[in-house]
Amino acid sequence: MSQVPYLLTPGPLTTSQATKQSMLRDWGSWDSDFNQITRRVCERLLAIVQAAGTHECVPLQGSGTFSVEAAIGTLVPRGGHVLVPQNGAYCQRIARICRVLGRKLTTIDYAEDAAVRAEDIERQLQADPGITHVALVHCETSAGILNPLEAVAEVVARQGRALIVDAMSSFGALPIDARTTPFDALIAASGKCLEGPPGMAFVIAKRSVLERAEGNSHSLAMDLYDQWVYMQRTTQWRFTPPTHVVAAFDSAIDQYLREGACAARGARYAANCRTLVNGFSQLGLRSFLPAAIQAPIIVTFHAPRLPHYEFRSFYAAVKAHGYILYPGKLTSIETFRVGCMGQLGERGMAGAVEAVAEVLAELTAAA
Repeated sequence: MSQVPYLLTPGPLTTSQATKQSMLRDWGSWDSDFNQITRRVCERLLAIVQAAGTHECVPLQGSGTFSVEAAIGTLVPRGGHVLVPQNGAYCQRIARICRVLGRKLTTIDYAEDAAVRAEDIERQLQADPGITHVALVHCETSAGILNPLEAVAEVVARQGRALIVDAMSSFGALPIDARTTPFDALIAASGKCLEGPPGMAFVIAKRSVLERAEGNSHSLAMDLYDQWVYMQRTTQWRFTPPTHVVAAFDSAIDQYLREGACAARGARYAANCRTLVNGFSQLGLRSFLPAAIQAPIIVTFHAPRLPHYEFRSFYAAVKAHGYILYPGKLTSIETFRVGCMGQLGERGMAGAVEAVAEVLAELTAAA
C-alpha cells in the first residue's frame, strides 16, 4: 500500500505533488500578489467555457453546495419559480435549497438510472408560463448519469426561460461552450475535474443577469451580487478567502492547461472509466448505468455477490490496499461508487482494479 491512499471519489480527489507544494506558502488576503492570483483564476475559468465576453466569474468560499445555494438565492428573484428535473441526490439537494429559500418549486422526477429528457422540460415549460428558471445537474454523481445539457439549454432558451447549471462534476472535463449552450449561470468547484483542493467554488453568471440581482439574496455571505460588486471595486474578496486553496487551484489550472485542457482531461478520465468498467466486469462486478448515459466521472457498481457483504468491511479492505472508494448513494439497491478523476499514480486505474481483485479474492476465501 502507498503511504497515502488514492481517492477514488468524485472530490475531494488525489492532487498532484505540484498542487500540494503550492499550499506551502502563506498569502495576505489583501495583498496585491494574491489578488492577481484570484483575477487570473477567474479569467481562466471563464476561458474554459468560452464565456469571457458575456459572463462574470464570482468565486465563493466553501464547497460546491455553497455556490449552488448562492446562485439560486442571488439569481432567482424572490418571486421566481424554479423547475428542477431530478434523477439523483444532487438534483434533490437543489430542490431542497429552493424550498429552504422560499423559491417556488416544481420538479420532474425520474428513476435513478434514467437521464433527464429535454422534451419533458419543454412540455412543463409550455404548460406553466410562471416558471422562470430551470436548474439542471449536468453530471448527477449519485449514480454517474450524464444529463443532456445542450438539448436542455436549447429548450430553455426557446421557451424564453433562464438556465442554471450545476456543472460540479463536469466542468473542465466535458466540453461546455457558452457561445452555443446558453446559460444564465454555471456552478463548479476547485476540488473536482480541475484537480485542485476543495474549499473554493465559483459561479459563472451572465453579466446582464448579475446586474439585475441586487437585493435578491437571502444572505449577506451568500450574496453573489455583493461579492461581484465588491471584487470589481477593490480586487479583493469581501471576507477572508481560502488563500492556500486559491493558490493551489491556480497551480492546478496551470497543470490542466499544460496537459491539454478539456480535451486531454476528458480523454484521461474516459480512459480511466473504460479501464474501470472493463476490469470490474471481468471480476463479476456490474455497473449500474447503461453506457449511453454513463459520465466518465464516477461509476456506480452493484455490490459484490459475496456472502455477508457489508460496505464498511469492503471499503476498509480496499483502503488497506491503497485506494479509497465511495459508498453508494442510491435509495433502491446496494451499490458502491468509484471515481475516475484525480492523479492516480503510475499504475493509474489499473492499479485500483488490481487492488479490488485482490480484496475480492481475500473476501471469497474468508467466506
